[in-house]
Amino acid sequence: MAVETAQQGDGRRLGQEAMRRLRLRSVCVVDPGLTDSELDRIERKFGFRFAADHRGFLSAGLPVNTRPQPREPGVIHTHPEPWPDWRNGKRDKLRSLLDWPRKGVLFDVEHNGFWYDGWGSRPSGTASAVATATSMLAQVPKMVPVYGHRYLPGEPRTFGHPVLSIWQTDIIYYGLNLADYIDRKFSRLGPGEGSWEPEASVEFWRDLV
Repeated sequence: MAVETAQQGDGRRLGQEAMRRLRLRSVCVVDPGLTDSELDRIERKFGFRFAADHRGFLSAGLPVNTRPQPREPGVIHTHPEPWPDWRNGKRDKLRSLLDWPRKGVLFDVEHNGFWYDGWGSRPSGTASAVATATSMLAQVPKMVPVYGHRYLPGEPRTFGHPVLSIWQTDIIYYGLNLADYIDRKFSRLGPGEGSWEPEASVEFWRDLV
């Protein structure tokens, strides 16, 4: 238990540091953080667990969406309100964000011939392949949205996972950890620049990076 408590404390501090860096950027309004009871209720409602640093981040402050202005006419924002509104957001919208990674993989199974080696041989029919993939995906770690299609694994009592950008099965690193992600997202230091040796740490998703 003492080890778990130490890990949770380290994770909370990493999340708090990520929030400190976000506040310094002044890129969005930050509301008061989610209470432990609010976080517990969210986890029960949607059936997942926040990683320790993600939970610490949201406890330190809740980012509030401000609709981005297009950089040029015609620019389309896939996620016009990228911060998940865990406090007041609509259930269907939050569920859609949580389902995004799984649905993206299933889209590629159905339309682009994707098949994960760990699932064994691909069924001959598309419908059977999608059904098998659906069953297999129900067993992999859930990914939890941080910002738009940037995700952290829902692995409780752990922290320091790289932030992944998930677009169907096109998955790339977007931050060494949550605090590093905030720096890279809201500064000129993009993915792959500077000190950069990420290593995905969660089953299944790491194999797609």
